[in-house]
Amino acid sequence: MNKIRLNVLGISYSQTQSGAYALVLSEENGQRRVPIIVGGFEAQAIAIQLEGLKPPRPLTHDLFVNFATAFKITLIEVNIYKLEEGVFFSKLICDNGQTRISIDARTSDSIALALRFKCPIFTTEDIIAKAGIVIDFENDVHGHKAEGDEAKPEIVQPENDELKELDIDELKDLLSEAISKENYERASIIRDEINRRAK
Repeated sequence: MNKIRLNVLGISYSQTQSGAYALVLSEENGQRRVPIIVGGFEAQAIAIQLEGLKPPRPLTHDLFVNFATAFKITLIEVNIYKLEEGVFFSKLICDNGQTRISIDARTSDSIALALRFKCPIFTTEDIIAKAGIVIDFENDVHGHKAEGDEAKPEIVQPENDELKELDIDELKDLLSEAISKENYERASIIRDEINRRAK
């Protein structure tokens, strides 16, 4: 299996799902991004680690790390190995010095643990091809808005049901706009609609 390494790019509040967040992973040697919808608790666990904050008492993921460390168990890597109906499946690859085992886990929990163990996150080309969003840096390599962007009128984003009424070119235009605005959660919904039609 050809593994592709991912890095955690960031996390933002979901504009379409109340209480949910969009976790964005980036391909290490490429321009593709993979948005994953996560719950509030998982988003908090990831954000706390990304920002280097130390809660006064250990959170659940910190407790897991402390428990594993006490018994000399190391998290070697996280593998996001399957994408089915919009749900990502992951495995924790653990080692106790004698045995290496694979443990099924939710992707949000897996990433929260990977950040704490400072271990790599991998996925497959197939998953990147299905869920990845390509960022076009041709016009602006730093990802900042080009001059004059502020003057452009904002296009109202259609609701999910309205996406079904748009043709493929209109969907691609919306996808490009969502990416340029770094609304990765919205972009993932539009991408899923485009992929659904491609089947």
